[in-house]
Amino acid sequence: MNPCKIDIQNFSVKRGTFTLKPLSLSIRQGEIFAILGRTGSGKTILLESIAGMYPGNQGTILLDGTDVTQIPPANRSIGFLYQDHLLFPHMKVRENISYGLKMHGYSKKQQKERTEKLMEMLSITQIKDQYPGTLSGGESQRTALARALALNPDVLLLDEPFSALDPAMRQTLYKELLKIYHKYKCTIIFVTHDFSEARQLAHRIGILLDGELRAVVDGKDLMTHNFDSEVEQFLGRK
Repeated sequence: MNPCKIDIQNFSVKRGTFTLKPLSLSIRQGEIFAILGRTGSGKTILLESIAGMYPGNQGTILLDGTDVTQIPPANRSIGFLYQDHLLFPHMKVRENISYGLKMHGYSKKQQKERTEKLMEMLSITQIKDQYPGTLSGGESQRTALARALALNPDVLLLDEPFSALDPAMRQTLYKELLKIYHKYKCTIIFVTHDFSEARQLAHRIGILLDGELRAVVDGKDLMTHNFDSEVEQFLGRK
């Protein structure tokens, strides 16, 4: 992994009736950055844009100074974890994790070694031969996270990764995520609508409302910084 700086310059995208308005944002190398906003504000679309799913839109996305706006997702060294995990139901846990390695031409030995290392790190070795339909929410989340990390991405994108979990499991996985961050130092961007989660995990937080980036603030200052009236209302302070 080579944690990279991300520069989004005057980027906008239209999906159906929704428009992500032109925004510019710099995410620091090795930073944990949270995107906070209501449901339907464009958080997932912004993540997917960084991943390369919407080429040909206005603006530019740079990874470590290289323009990747027209580069397909598979060539961006980005790991993506969706809220609903999207595990392959017909594959066992170990097969789900190694799938990307197989598709990228890694040898069977490399696939096995990398998969076993990730399963051990995320404490899921004991479920390696189970199918996704038999997993708990936490086990499913760990499996999906291992799959996202399998190809050693420079950037890890997480779309509301903890929203379906109970509070105790959330705290456990917060620790797992921070352990991964300190071990690999990849740049992490995660989407959430949970103020506490954003403050607990992120170095900085971007607030996205109705497709517009309204503010960027240090995580520790989220509840004390002075924002405009609409952001204050979103934060429940007005």
